[in-house]
Amino acid sequence: MLDLFGAPSGALGKFTHDPVTGALIPVVVEQSSRGERSFDIYSRLLRERIIFVTGEVEDHMASVIIAQLLFLESENPSKDIAMYINSPGGVVTAGMAIHDTMKYIRPKVSTICIGQACSMGSFLLAAGEPGQRMALPNARIMIHQPSGGARGMASDIEIQAREILRIRKRMNDLYVKYTGRELEEIERALDRDTFLEADEAQAFGLVDKVIESRPASDQTGVAEGSGASPDA
Repeated sequence: MLDLFGAPSGALGKFTHDPVTGALIPVVVEQSSRGERSFDIYSRLLRERIIFVTGEVEDHMASVIIAQLLFLESENPSKDIAMYINSPGGVVTAGMAIHDTMKYIRPKVSTICIGQACSMGSFLLAAGEPGQRMALPNARIMIHQPSGGARGMASDIEIQAREILRIRKRMNDLYVKYTGRELEEIERALDRDTFLEADEAQAFGLVDKVIESRPASDQTGVAEGSGASPDA
């Protein structure tokens, strides 16, 4: 652990390394009656029931997110969870695993787009609790159909093509459910990359609200109004 600034306890003054990427992660140092305790920033925010979906959606990331969701349910099955999304998308099966866990657990999961929610990221954004799907004003959202590649014998390629079409149909049906749009409109929008600004995503039904700031009274990490195989 690196102490870069000599900051006082209770402040951000140390850093640790992400074991996967090697990136520096801030550490929060807190004083209690039992002494000094240190948390990496994401673990500290997890205590407040805040989860981050950042970067490419893939199996390792999905496993971490799913474990966090299940842990928070075990801690308190009736208290909401806030999921912040900043992702370019990724693998469909990994995203579907996160999606299904969001629906499986008892707590409501609000979703907030910061930066971007593209492809599978936009799918997870739309899958949040109705009325609790939000985007910051300069976020961008992109939707499109799943993509994939196949090689080998013609029969194998045909099997893979049928599977991609099946996945596309399933995702289209879920977008219909989450946006309230007609299937034909969803199919047109997902046929190619469709980029949306935050207010356009709200009009399309991917989010319920565009938020600029959180009320001073809100200490939950969830903004007012609240009650991620083929790639996508």
